[in-house]
Amino acid sequence: MLKCRTAWKKLAPLARASSTVCRQNVRRTGLTNGRIPALVPAAHMSTGPAGGGGGENRLYFALVGAAFVATGIYAYRTVKGDKQRYQERIDEISSRPSKATESDPEPPAEEPVVEAAPEEAAPVEAAQVEAAPVEAAPIEAAPEEAAPIEAAPEEAAPIEAAPVEAAPVEAAPEEAAPIEAAPEEAAPIEAAPVEAAPVEAAPEEAAQPPAAPVPSHTPYLLIGGGTASFAAARSIRARDPNAKVLIVTDEPDLPYMRPPLSKELWFSDDPSVTDTLRFKQWNGKERSIYFQPASFYISPEELDSAENGGVAVLTGKKVVHMDVRGNKVKLDDETEISYDKCLIATGGVPRNLQVIERAGDEVMKRTTLFRKIEDFKALDKVSRNIQSVTIIGGGFLGSELACALGRRSNESDLEVIQMFPEKGNMGKVLPEYLSNWTTAKVKREGVKVIAEALVKSVTCKDDKLEIQLKDGRLVKTDHIVAAVGLEPNVDLAKSAGLEVDSDFGGYRVNAELQARSNIWVAGDAACFYDIRLGRRRVEHHDHAVVSGRLAGENMTGANKPYWHQSMFWSDLGPDVGYEAIGIVDSSLPTVGVFAKATAKDTPKAATEESGTGIRSESETEDTAVSPVASSLPAPVVQQNKDDYGKGVIFYLRDKVVVGIILWNVFNRMPIARKIIKDGEEHADLNEVAKLFNIHED
Repeated sequence: MLKCRTAWKKLAPLARASSTVCRQNVRRTGLTNGRIPALVPAAHMSTGPAGGGGGENRLYFALVGAAFVATGIYAYRTVKGDKQRYQERIDEISSRPSKATESDPEPPAEEPVVEAAPEEAAPVEAAQVEAAPVEAAPIEAAPEEAAPIEAAPEEAAPIEAAPVEAAPVEAAPEEAAPIEAAPEEAAPIEAAPVEAAPVEAAPEEAAQPPAAPVPSHTPYLLIGGGTASFAAARSIRARDPNAKVLIVTDEPDLPYMRPPLSKELWFSDDPSVTDTLRFKQWNGKERSIYFQPASFYISPEELDSAENGGVAVLTGKKVVHMDVRGNKVKLDDETEISYDKCLIATGGVPRNLQVIERAGDEVMKRTTLFRKIEDFKALDKVSRNIQSVTIIGGGFLGSELACALGRRSNESDLEVIQMFPEKGNMGKVLPEYLSNWTTAKVKREGVKVIAEALVKSVTCKDDKLEIQLKDGRLVKTDHIVAAVGLEPNVDLAKSAGLEVDSDFGGYRVNAELQARSNIWVAGDAACFYDIRLGRRRVEHHDHAVVSGRLAGENMTGANKPYWHQSMFWSDLGPDVGYEAIGIVDSSLPTVGVFAKATAKDTPKAATEESGTGIRSESETEDTAVSPVASSLPAPVVQQNKDDYGKGVIFYLRDKVVVGIILWNVFNRMPIARKIIKDGEEHADLNEVAKLFNIHED
């Protein structure tokens, strides 16, 4: 806008200065004439060429003229500079979305008003502009023009029309630019058409707004669609019944439990199990792999308007960036979601062997990294159409899949091979004698076990995969399943500025599972501090349940520390299973107490008693808050060295029990948890084993 009053303030001192100079010159001339002797004729004083009075008069008028010229030049340059700044400002405003567009849905109707207004006021304004002096016209007119330019463009039109008729304004508004009589008035002529374009375009965009499937804000944002996220959502809703929770997952499925993918689903007799994802537990009861049916959730579109809140799941979307200061995330489709509280439960991704990754696309196409529902479906389909499958890995997942596929091989000609670098199955977890016993059990399931196998290379030749071991052995197979561990997913660590543990991996969190203000982490991706066992990271279902539940409580203001000792379990079919807690590492010294197993000492019997194959689901609900160990009768210890039917294995560190495995002993986890929590030294672990009542018939 023109600041002519400011220009006048700048010009006024110059005018006053020139007036002062004139008055001073008059006084000096009078004094000089008074001192000059009257020797020169009077005619020479006024008209003679040599007269001093005439020359000084000319000098006086020259100075006054120069002052006025300088004042005019300064005024012109000032006004011209103001015009340029005004034009730049108008262009900047015109480039923005018009506020009038948002508030007035019918802007095109105003166009005739803007163009017709000049015809009424043109004669009056023209007279003023032409008759006014240079100093007065722009200075007084500008303040009146400035305010209406943005608010009501039709008022600026009369000023535009002063030098130009209404018709040229419509046909060629750019012609007003050369007019010099009022350069500051030319800008509105160009600004009006510029603003008209967005005014017309905006209603077109508003007329067909795309449906927004993603809420722009959610009070509770849960990143990841696994067990930890679902447990957190359930916990949040329990403490805040009207809470609005949004789960964002890159998988196409609703939250589901992962353990059946490598256990019960493989033993189903239903040929459509890959479609229904329903399975029979060891006790014969049927259930779905999903925690809740689709009717339990509300759609993301309804989350904002849900009066009683709810849980919505946004599937097939991945969070790729996290703005911690702005409390918002960006999805892979550039959508942004702001939040009040956020949980990171991204879990992990399966590791692969580098020799397989370097082997080429053909080998990778024939390799399965087992983790998700789609992996189960793919492996189930492949295993029905090939002759040989090789499982690389001797841990929990590898041994479970080996037993599951081995059972299937009894019904077909499928060859199942399991290879691992350890001496026996579960060699990193179980003591050597129990690992050897487990290996024999796996072999009886129809699995060919290759121990102490280090893969050197993998190639594809004659439509077969050839696995070359470092000791020279060669294994030919049709398909490979890599079950060599899990890498915690910490992709958001960089953008969110979160700390990643260099030893265990995962996001480092405090005792309340909080990584930063308003951000919590749970499940496989959380590296937490255990007050008894030090910093740890756990990759098991029960830990996901308990940590997710606690994180949800703390997101609603509970401020509870994580003291729970999570458990995990593994079943090698319906007859052999174990539950474990704490640090179970075969490198630690162990003490095992065993007894003869009975018909009720199997995973199947334990499932029938508890009513669920997800044993931690029932076990943790009642005991996670206040575990109490009951004292049991002390039977006579009878250890059978050659029969590991059932028993208890204690893992020691500095003579203190830090881990316990219950081998075919079920529903005794509260006792094991209390032993580890107490952290006491025990002179005779046989007496401690009596607490588990393993000698009951």
